[in-house]
Amino acid sequence: MPRVSGIPPARRAALRRRLLAWYDGGHRELPWRFPQRAADGYRVWLAEVMLQQTQVQAVIPYFERFLARFPTLDALAAAREEDVLALWSGLGYYARGRNLLAAARAARARHGGLPASVEALRALPGFGPYTAGAVASIAFAIPAPVVDGNVARVLARLFLVDGAPGDARTRARLWALAADLVDPARPGDLNQALMELGATVCGKPAPRCDRCPVAALCAARAGGREREVPPARLRPARRPLVLACALVERRGAVLVLPRRARGLFGGLLGPPAVEVAGGDDVRAALARTVRAEHGIDLAVGEEAAVVRRVLTHRELTLRGFRCEAARIPRGAEGAWIREAAGRRSGLPTAFAALIDTFFSTCRGVQDKKRPLRRGPPGAKFRDRVRA
Repeated sequence: MPRVSGIPPARRAALRRRLLAWYDGGHRELPWRFPQRAADGYRVWLAEVMLQQTQVQAVIPYFERFLARFPTLDALAAAREEDVLALWSGLGYYARGRNLLAAARAARARHGGLPASVEALRALPGFGPYTAGAVASIAFAIPAPVVDGNVARVLARLFLVDGAPGDARTRARLWALAADLVDPARPGDLNQALMELGATVCGKPAPRCDRCPVAALCAARAGGREREVPPARLRPARRPLVLACALVERRGAVLVLPRRARGLFGGLLGPPAVEVAGGDDVRAALARTVRAEHGIDLAVGEEAAVVRRVLTHRELTLRGFRCEAARIPRGAEGAWIREAAGRRSGLPTAFAALIDTFFSTCRGVQDKKRPLRRGPPGAKFRDRVRA
């Protein structure tokens, strides 16, 4: 990317020097952090994908479990999608997991591994400009810029860039600044220094300027505007979403089937479900949808469990109805999930919570009557559905 930002050379050199000295002097020890030119590209890439829309502390255990199962790109490329998504369960934004697998397969087939080129990385599934820049600079020492939310905030303050970082013109300006600032000798370390500064010091809404290594070079602080730049992002109101779910229970297990590829939890397993609105005949809608999508005739009974979750853009309510099915088509791809199995099966956590709540309710009722009848063990995730 050409240098069009116009950072004066002396200021650029001072910023690089101070940022790298601060980063070298001490930063968070994270399992995906490596010295420049000693990075494992696969681990860098995996971490950057997991960190999208997810906090660092939440990512660490997922990162470690994923590496234990798929320690190399070749191991991931040979994996089944259902196994990848099972390890992804709970991280959300499941398209990231699918793109990760697709990119591993494409990288192995086209290049024998992750390519050391921004252009080649960008051609892989799920690689946008940020992910390509992060992997290229950290893993391969290519002087490529990165701009995520933390870096955008740091750059906006350092250079007093007005406007929301999500606006096209502002975004282009920030990327130009990042390209001009990146250090040609230590691009990955400089990029990580900017990320670290935004995550730990130059926060929102109030930066900790007394701890900032480049406070004396910050245009927003010089103008007394460090608290107002960049402007706060206006989030749209979350949309209520209600799913009526069919809880077909047999011998202590609940039927789950693949959802449509597009939409919420697309392609993942879950109880058959339909979106409903106020005034709908919920039971009729659920029976009609399950018959049309899965060829299963249901007798929909009483509501037996309710779970609520707040997602990024939705307020989700899952209403579980106890159902009976006369027969399950033998060609159906699905599974029977036992109580608490959702956390091990790759179910979205909301569906796992619904199943657990359902069984807790069943247990409470059965405790007053007789022990809940359990079938023989063995109805595990990936078992084919049987009539």
